[in-house]
Amino acid sequence: MDRAALYAGLEAFLSALAVRAPDRVAWAANALTSENNVMLPIGDGLWGTIERIGDYRLLFADPSTRQVGYFGTVHEAIEESAFTLRLKFNAQAQVAEAEMVVVRQSDSGIKFENPRYWTKPILETPPEHANARTEMIALANGYFDTLQLNDGTLHTRFHPDCDRVENGVQTTHNPEFARIVPVSALGCEEQFRMGNYRYDDELRARRFPLVDEERGLVLAFGFIDHSGRLDRYQLTDGRWVQSPVRRPHSFTIAELFKIDDGMIRQIEANFITVPYRMPSPWDA
Repeated sequence: MDRAALYAGLEAFLSALAVRAPDRVAWAANALTSENNVMLPIGDGLWGTIERIGDYRLLFADPSTRQVGYFGTVHEAIEESAFTLRLKFNAQAQVAEAEMVVVRQSDSGIKFENPRYWTKPILETPPEHANARTEMIALANGYFDTLQLNDGTLHTRFHPDCDRVENGVQTTHNPEFARIVPVSALGCEEQFRMGNYRYDDELRARRFPLVDEERGLVLAFGFIDHSGRLDRYQLTDGRWVQSPVRRPHSFTIAELFKIDDGMIRQIEANFITVPYRMPSPWDA
């Protein structure tokens, strides 16, 4: 399937989801579907509660693996939620895998505001300097290495203009959000060089299933585990700070990396709280 066919398959899936009609999807035999890292029967979960799909739309595709991805929002009865979708098609253009992350903030305990997304020209256009597929994955994996037990050491490269959006909120170069989370005033590299995320014990079950080489995008999934044992820790500038996580806790994450000229240019992530050390159903 080429990019156009993958996008057409995605649009057909979203149209069916919007009207709660899973029978309108061309499913492969034994298709796998998950929502927030729990395997569900076809038609369960969001299929029964969605009211409409939100206006924010970011599409990307990997023709070499017949996969397509989507970042957007969905509306249910209580709220609008950030939403990630990954579809994999078989050789007959049937949906073989459908992986969803729905950030229902009323359930997750993540005190972010409702999704407010940036404009997307950097994410939607080809990179100025393309990178090899293996290098793109290595840079994304290096980001996870940097985040894990973050001590100020960088294991990837950041573009000087790198920014990040999490659950619809810009968490870099954002003075407004910095009133709630002070580190959000800094850029990507500054945050990591200060060792702000020392309390992230492990970033495990990493997967990089979709690489859009034409657009310079890597879609990754994984879990961030926090043992909760760390109380105070010292930043690289000498300051002592309190860990925000003081009990066993995990996030499951869907993260999109924009790679350009051997550097991470932008990051878009959706994540939710899940049971501590929850296993990935996609690794089984």
